[in-house]
Amino acid sequence: MPDVPVQIVACPNGPLLVRGEIEIRTPDGARVPQRRRTVALCRCGKSTIKPFCDGTHKAIGFVTEPEGDA
Repeated sequence: MPDVPVQIVACPNGPLLVRGEIEIRTPDGARVPQRRRTVALCRCGKSTIKPFCDGTHKAIGFVTEPEGDA
């Protein structure tokens, strides 16, 4: 996926969708292989497969601020 611009989309009340070539590392510095062109990263902090989203945000009622209210 070289030369593909990275795009990040914040899903309302859900994860960050990241498209393009990225590098994710574990806390100890090990590289996590990118298996898909798009990955969903947890924003609620409750996923059991961090840094990836597992859908827990729905079960806990995670709510984000509407855009423009920062």
